[in-house]
Amino acid sequence: MEIAVASTTRAWFGPMYDTAVRTLDRNTVHDERGAYIRAGDGYTDPWTRDAALNTWGAAALLRPDVARSTLLRVCDQLADGRRVIAQDDQWWDQIVWVIAARDLALSTGDRELLRTVLEVGRASLEILHRDRFRPRWGLYAGPALMQDGISGLPTPPATSEEPSSFVLDYPDAHEVMTLSTNVLYVAAYRALDATARDLGEDPGDSASAADRLTSAIREHLGDGTSFGYFRHGVGPLAGTLDEHREAAGLALAVLFDVASETTRAATLESVGRGPAGAVNVAPHFDDRYSDGHPGRHNAICWPMVMGLVGFASASIHDVAGVDRTLEDLRALVEASDGRFDEVYDAVTGAPSGGWQCGFLWDSEPNQTWSATSYLRLVHLGVLGVRAGIDGVRFEPLRPAAGEIVTARGITVGTAVLDLTVVAGEESSVTVDGVDVTTVATHVPGDAVGHRRVHVVVGS
Repeated sequence: MEIAVASTTRAWFGPMYDTAVRTLDRNTVHDERGAYIRAGDGYTDPWTRDAALNTWGAAALLRPDVARSTLLRVCDQLADGRRVIAQDDQWWDQIVWVIAARDLALSTGDRELLRTVLEVGRASLEILHRDRFRPRWGLYAGPALMQDGISGLPTPPATSEEPSSFVLDYPDAHEVMTLSTNVLYVAAYRALDATARDLGEDPGDSASAADRLTSAIREHLGDGTSFGYFRHGVGPLAGTLDEHREAAGLALAVLFDVASETTRAATLESVGRGPAGAVNVAPHFDDRYSDGHPGRHNAICWPMVMGLVGFASASIHDVAGVDRTLEDLRALVEASDGRFDEVYDAVTGAPSGGWQCGFLWDSEPNQTWSATSYLRLVHLGVLGVRAGIDGVRFEPLRPAAGEIVTARGITVGTAVLDLTVVAGEESSVTVDGVDVTTVATHVPGDAVGHRRVHVVVGS
C-alpha cells in the first residue's frame, strides 16, 4: 500500500511527497546480502547514521522491511555473541540507531525487533559509556551529528589549513562535547527505558541516566535561553563553551525535552538562517568561510537538518515555523530540477557542496536523507502520527482556514488508515464514524483492514 498525501490549498504538497518517496525507492538497492537503503546516488554503503535517519519517521512507515534489514546490517557481533551497533570510525553519533529502531518496531508492532532494540542498545551503551563518557562534565565526548567534516568545527580544534576533511584526523576534535550528540544519548536512554517497560522488563537506570545527562547539557552547554554548540574538552580552550549555534542540536534539544518548556521557542529562534533556510552551524567560521565561500558543514543548508528544525517547530505547535520549513524545502527542490539534493548554498539556494580543504565539493543528487527528512516532517509533524506498542494516535498540526489535509494508505501494524485533517472550533477524532477523542490509542494495534480517521484540530 502506497501513502498518498494532499492539501486542498497547497498543490505542491502531494507531488513533493511523491518525489521524496521516489528518492527513497531509488536508493533502495540490493546485493548478495539483500536489500538496504543507501545514503544517495553518490554513496554505496549503508552507514549507521544514515540508516537510522532514513528509517526514523520515514522508511519505518513506508518501507518497513527494507528499513529493518538496513538497521540490522549496520550491527556487529561481539566475541561473547551479543550484537551491538557497528563499531566503526564514526562512533560518536551511532546511538541514533536506538531511536530509529524503536520507531520502526512501534510502527510495525514488531515485538521481536523491540527486544533487539533493548539488547543492542544496552550493549552498545555499555561500550560508549565506558569509552566516551566524561565524568568531569557529565557529558559524552565526540563530534556532532552532522559535522563529520572538519568544516563543521571552528579553529581550534580545526586548523585554518584543513589538511584533512575527516573530523577525527584532528586530535582535539575527539574530546569536544557537542549538543546534538549528547541530546541523542538522552533520547536513546529514554527510548530504552520505554522499550523495557513495553516488554515488561526492568528498565534499570535508563530514565535516571537521561535525567542526569539532561541536567549536564543544560548546565554545561546551555547559555540561559538557548544552547551553545559544544564545550572544548582539551587543548588551549579546554572547558570553554563554543557559542556557535548548531541547528540539528537545537532542534533535537526541543524535540527531546532537553530545552525546558519555557525556553523551547527561544531555542528554535536561535537557529541560524540564510535566505534559503536554516543553516547547519552559524555564524560562519570567519577565519575560513563567508557567504561567498561557505563551509561544507558550516553556514550552509542541509535539507536533513532543515527537516529536523521543522519537526521541532511542529513539536511546539509552531505552525508558522513548519510552514517556513516546508516552503524553504520546496524552493530548494525546485532549484535542483525537482530533486532532493545533498547540500545547498544558504544565500542563493543553488545546489552546492560547500568548501572544505581548499576546494568546492559536489552536492550529491538524490540524497536519501534529504528526502526522508521531508517525509518525517510530514508523517510525524504535519500528520502527527504517534505509534505506540498498543496502537496509534494522531496529533496533527492545525491546517490553515479552509485547508483539508489528507493521507491515504498509512499502514500501522495490520491496519491501513485513511486520514483527513481539518481545522475547527473543538478538537475531535473519529474512526469509522465513532468518536475516540478521549481514547489513549485512536486505532488499536490489533486493528485489521481499512479504517477512516477524521481529525478536527481545534483553535
